[in-house]
Formats: sequence, structure tokens, C-alpha cells
Amino acid sequence: MRYLQCLFIFYGVVAAASPQVKLDYATYVGTSLPAGVNQFLGMRFAAPPLGNLRWRHPADPLVETSPVHASAHGPICYTLGAAFDPNATTLSEDCLFIDVYTPSGASESSKLPVWFFIQGGGYIQNSNANYNGTGVIVESGRNIVVVNFNYRVGAFGFLASERVAKDGTLNVGLLDQRKALLWVQKHISKFGGDPNHVVIHGVSAGGGSVTHHLTAFGGRNDGLFVGAIGESVFWPREAPIPELEFQFDLFAAAAGCGNVTTGNQMACLRAQNTSTLVAANVPHPFQGRAANPDFFYTPTIDGDFVRDHLYTLFREGKFIRVPTIIGDDDDEGTDFAANASTPAAVTSFLTDNYPQLTPADGARITELYPLRAPLPGHAPFFPSAAAAFGEGTFTCPSNFILAQINRVHQPVWNYRFSVVQADDAAAGLGVPHASELPAIFGPAFVPGASGSTFATANAPIVPVVMNYWISFIRALDPNPHRVAGAPEWVQFDTANQRRLKFVLNDTHVEQIPADEDTRCAFWNEIGARIEQ
Repeated sequence: MRYLQCLFIFYGVVAAASPQVKLDYATYVGTSLPAGVNQFLGMRFAAPPLGNLRWRHPADPLVETSPVHASAHGPICYTLGAAFDPNATTLSEDCLFIDVYTPSGASESSKLPVWFFIQGGGYIQNSNANYNGTGVIVESGRNIVVVNFNYRVGAFGFLASERVAKDGTLNVGLLDQRKALLWVQKHISKFGGDPNHVVIHGVSAGGGSVTHHLTAFGGRNDGLFVGAIGESVFWPREAPIPELEFQFDLFAAAAGCGNVTTGNQMACLRAQNTSTLVAANVPHPFQGRAANPDFFYTPTIDGDFVRDHLYTLFREGKFIRVPTIIGDDDDEGTDFAANASTPAAVTSFLTDNYPQLTPADGARITELYPLRAPLPGHAPFFPSAAAAFGEGTFTCPSNFILAQINRVHQPVWNYRFSVVQADDAAAGLGVPHASELPAIFGPAFVPGASGSTFATANAPIVPVVMNYWISFIRALDPNPHRVAGAPEWVQFDTANQRRLKFVLNDTHVEQIPADEDTRCAFWNEIGARIEQ
């Protein structure tokens, strides 16, 4: 397995030669690794979103007259609830940086497929930053280019109000992503990548972002990508602007701009120092609720990039037709659910996150999610709360997307990841949200995963998962370059709803169970309503 060989050589002595790439605004000096991979870290793809550029469409990066050393990751964007630290190097408001990993021998004529990864974090943090593309490049036979980047989150990326719309731009976090895609179109050939063969892959909020790019501008295809992977697709509450004015009022007041005239509030916010804005970037309950939701700032319907609820856009066929992989994990909700001890506590927790749930919805949820087998360290109805939130927010939207893509006769593949890690099982989490990430990129290349069971007991699943993903990046089909002995991953269709189930030493095709289908029918029926 090439990725295992790469583990031993990646951390070796860096080769002496330093690769350079000359772009129209800067010359970047990267690092040549012994693994046969060049990495360019912390390159700017947009201007610093500071001062007058706050809550505006990302601007072009500034011109650099001297070569810039691209040898370290740039800081990630301020997270919701983070404390301001003037000496911090890992968090910053100036955070729009991009990383590129490419085979050392690649040139402009190589035209290699491009793996464009959109990290997750619930739109409130950059939680999957600094993944390293070396492992998958080596495993591919040095036949791909990998891109990773940051985007604005929390109040900096998703503050919503008519005041923002009038003097700024809504959903700038999503527009940062699009700016990065446009950067790839313009510059990736200099790194050996093919701008006409870009596959977008996102996890969690990154997976939700993938669906926003599929439906952007009502499904307008600007040729930015040719395939898509949605991993644990996150569809939270995405309310229209009038429902979110209270968020702006709370943020403006906390930032010292609550008492200025309405027309000057944006100017006031843009004039504040970063520390003041960071202190104001905290969660609050939705109106009429007592507890904070899991995710307070999320995309909103802006009438342009996001033209309607995702459920509506997919149902109406307003999405780009490209080959797609969509999948999730056994226990998507265990990382987020309240430790509910009664059925009423389950519905209360869900309503904190989805205030539009009605009493009738609550009664139906109680029927669909009765008392389940207990999980270690949790109250009796925690498994019910976790299953309801996980399916309502992740699994069922994914199943809905599958059906809509299949309806327009585009190839789509579905999966369920069921590989248990001992520490997660002991903590009562099952196979939690986004568990497959270390298997996709390799545990040595995902921060914090090098000591996981994917490097030990679960190591055999890594090449299986990794090579399905590599195959899709290269061929827009997970099968041609799958690892030897892995089963054929059959396409999903609504007639029998087949998916690939990843199980250690027993990966196989299964049908979506009938009871899951019944529960998802409920969530997908009410989905557009509770997004408000």
C-alpha cells in the first residue's frame, strides 16, 4: 500500500530544491517533500477581509513584489465563541489562505485531476483545516492535485440582516469558497492541475456547502467543477433574512454598534477592532427558545447565490448535473445531541435547533424515535435524540439528494460508514459524524488521527476507502481505480436504494432499510418548513 510507504518518507529530510510557482499577483516558494510531492501552504486566494472588506464579497489578493515562502499553513478563521488572543498565530480575521499539494514532477502540461476539499465546522468554525494531501497523491500513483483552504465562519461569514444586504454581502463564507474555486480555475494549471477536471468534496458543513454550489444561482453551471462528493451532508436551519434580524441586533449591540442609527451600523462594525468583534461572536438561543442551538450562524436565503431552501431547489431540479457521491455514518447525531432523559427532552432539544417544529411534529418524532438500546455514559433517551437529530440534519437530507439526482438520470453513489473505533464505542458515540475522514486521507495526514485505530486495528479499511475516493476524483466513478478485492460500488437508484456499507473486512452492498426510509419520509416532508 503506497500510503503506508509514504508515512515513512513524508517526515524525512526535506529535499534541497524549493519549487516556485509564479502567479499574476505573487510568486510562491513551496517545499519539495521526499515523498515526491510539492506543497504550497498558506497562499492568499483573496485579500484580507478586514476593515471595509468585512461582510463583503471576497476581493482579489494583493500583489506581492517579492517571492513569498509558502511553507506554513495560514491561520484559520475565528470560530464562534473563540477568545481573542493578540499573540495567536492559529486564529485570525485575516484567514483566507489556500494550500496546494501536487506531484513533484507535475507541470502545466500535466493536466491532473484536482481534488478540491471544503472543510466542515457547522459554518461556525474551520474544523477540518490543514489536512495534508500527500498520502492520497502517493496512493494515486502521483496522478492528482489536492487543494484545501479556509473560509469565513460564524458572524464573520454568515451575519444576516437587510442591513448587511444593503451595505455588504450575505453568505460571504460561501462566497469565499466560490472565490477559491475561481482561484483554482485561474491558477491550478501552474501547479499541474486541470481546471477542467475539478471535483469538489466537502464534509459536514463542507458537504452542505457542496450542495450550495450545486444549487448556486438556481443551478447555473459556470463550469467550476465536474463532480461532487458530499460527506455527512449538513442541512441545518437556514432561515430567511427577516427571521435572523435578531441575530444582527444582538451582535451589533455586543460590538458597541447597537445605539447608532440603522444606516451607520455597518460602518460602525467595520470600524471596530477585531477583539471587539470576536467578543461579540457568541451564540444565543433562537427566538422563543431558552437553550443555545448547536449551530447559530448558518447560510441564509439571499435571493442570488442561495435562491431558496435547499429542499426546494433540489425538488425543483435547480442543481448542476454532475456525477456525485453522497454518504454518512451510522451515528451522525451522537456528537451533538442533548443527554435527554425523557421523550419531552428529545423534542425540546430538537426544537431548540429547529424552532419551526410543531407539537404535531413532536408527537410524530416520539413515535418514530422511541426508547432505544442504551449507550454508555448517557441518559435513557440520548440515543433517541441523537438518532433524530442525526437523521433529520444529516442522513435524510442525503437520502433526499440521492433521489433527486437519480431522478434526472445522473450517476450517484451512496454509502454508509460503519467502522467502529474502540474509544468512540466506549464513550457511547457509536460511529459518529465524519468518522471516515482519517480513512479517506490516511490517519497520518489528518491532524489528531495518527494515534487512532485507523493506524492500527482499523488500518485495513483505509486503502479500501481511500482508493474509492481517488478513483472518483480521477474517473468520476469510484470503481475503475478501487483497491484490488474491493466490491463494485453499484450506483444508487430509487427502485432498490442500494448503497455501499463500509465494514472492517466486510465492505458490501446493502439496501437502505425500510424503517430508515420511513423516518426519512417524515423529515423530508417537513424539511423546507423547519429550515425557516
